[in-house]
Amino acid sequence: MKRRSERGSRGVSRRSFLGSTLAAGAGSSLLPALAGAREIRADEMQSAGVRPFELDELSIADLQSGMTTGKFTARYMTEKYLERIEQVDKQGPAVNSVIEVNPDALAIAEALDKERKEKSARGPLHGIPVLIKDNIDTADRMQTTAGSLALLHSRPPRDSFVAQKLREAGAVILGKTNLSEWANIRSSHSTSGWSGRGGLTKNPYALDRNACGSSSGSGAAVAANLCAVAVGTETDGSVVCPASANGLVGIKPTLGLISRSGIIPIAHSQDTPGPMTRTVRDTAILLSVLAGQDPRDSATSDSTGKISADYKRFLDPNGLRGARIGIARKYFGFNDAVDAVMNNVIEEMKRQGAVIIDPADLPSHGKFDDTEFTVLLYELKEDLKAYLATRPGGPQSLKEVIDFNERNKDKEMPYFAQDIFVKAEAKGPLTSKEYLDALEKNRQLSRKEGIDAVMDKNNLDAIMAPTGAPAWLTDLVTGDHAIGGSSNAAAVAGYPDITVPAGFINGLPVGVSFFGRAWSEPTLLKVAYGFEQAAKARRPPQFLPRVKL
Repeated sequence: MKRRSERGSRGVSRRSFLGSTLAAGAGSSLLPALAGAREIRADEMQSAGVRPFELDELSIADLQSGMTTGKFTARYMTEKYLERIEQVDKQGPAVNSVIEVNPDALAIAEALDKERKEKSARGPLHGIPVLIKDNIDTADRMQTTAGSLALLHSRPPRDSFVAQKLREAGAVILGKTNLSEWANIRSSHSTSGWSGRGGLTKNPYALDRNACGSSSGSGAAVAANLCAVAVGTETDGSVVCPASANGLVGIKPTLGLISRSGIIPIAHSQDTPGPMTRTVRDTAILLSVLAGQDPRDSATSDSTGKISADYKRFLDPNGLRGARIGIARKYFGFNDAVDAVMNNVIEEMKRQGAVIIDPADLPSHGKFDDTEFTVLLYELKEDLKAYLATRPGGPQSLKEVIDFNERNKDKEMPYFAQDIFVKAEAKGPLTSKEYLDALEKNRQLSRKEGIDAVMDKNNLDAIMAPTGAPAWLTDLVTGDHAIGGSSNAAAVAGYPDITVPAGFINGLPVGVSFFGRAWSEPTLLKVAYGFEQAAKARRPPQFLPRVKL
């Protein structure tokens, strides 16, 4: 999830703990073009220990076309991605984004090849290798630990809804990705992308930079072409932040569009899984597979009549023409170089026919940072207890997790402690007045007096803001250095938010976010696709040891 709370621009750095909203290195200079990264040279890639890769940057459609013509099989692609993980993630630049590979991946791929030959393909994900975050349950030979040693060998009894939907669609679950431990809700001084079980994930654009939590592993893996697509989770910023920091498309859908059953939780009022891909089209394909109602997650009952069977149908290369886009200027100003990229984005949207309303700020901007954190603390304690009850052989409460960490300090807390866990443990039940008042305030300020208010006033199709800054230098001594971001309003409201690559600053990617009303995924995908097709800002990483200034 993000770090899981996107610490608001003014809050205690909640962003850090949720996954951060992206942060930036000091002294970044804007490259002139919108997608201003210089071309990658083969000698640079080889010097980083990265060999040319046959499946590099291929989309779901490219891979399906290869299987249709006989150029690829699911087994062949799975072998290639597993080799890539070994060469790039475990050796060479050692990105360290994959916490575990699926020992059954090749057998699953072979079975899917046989099914394709004897029957037909199930759909666009048939045979496609996918990575999922290590807080998403799978009832197979893989672990599900949220990066914590406390959950090793305590296996989920059944697949999560997400894993179930992927399997039904014919995807090959290639493995699990590393994350900020417990999705970055453990400490206010954490380092995003680090877990006791998995160690530290690096940003493939510059290995000394942070991949942004908490879905850091999913972001880095997709960017480094270790899989076709991946699934992350977000409470506040943990899909969009690592997507932006790793040059990807990521969507945090409306709460209830995708079930959370079988996902290690932070807070039921904000948690959601979300696709992380290299293109908007692949995001639409993955979203179509994952969306659906689930009796194990009551929030999905709100999606009745609001889910599309095929989100690709909303993709329009002219999606910006006539679209009314509001500019949330109060999310700007944390970095001059980011502002320059965003202003280029605005000019490009105008050239594509968008109607720009600038400024179009949320009337409640910055007014719910503290109450968001309060809600997360209360829900963490109760939601985690309910989840752990499904996992025999492991801790059964937040208190037991805290005690485990204390007993295993040398492995679990070598860099940062668990002050947020301790604060959550001190909270009362979900009937507490403090919790109920904070939850009501959050919903009022983020929805009616926030996103809905500014969209009604200006008749908007979407709101635009910088997703965050370029990736910050990883710092295991003092923790994250996130300096800005725009994920909190949509996260607290439970509304959709999509980020798309917007440009580069000193070789580091930055994304632009489009967010809007509940269930407005079709409109946001249309707008995002229109911008993506005009900007074409994605560039694969170079695996440089550090940024070249």
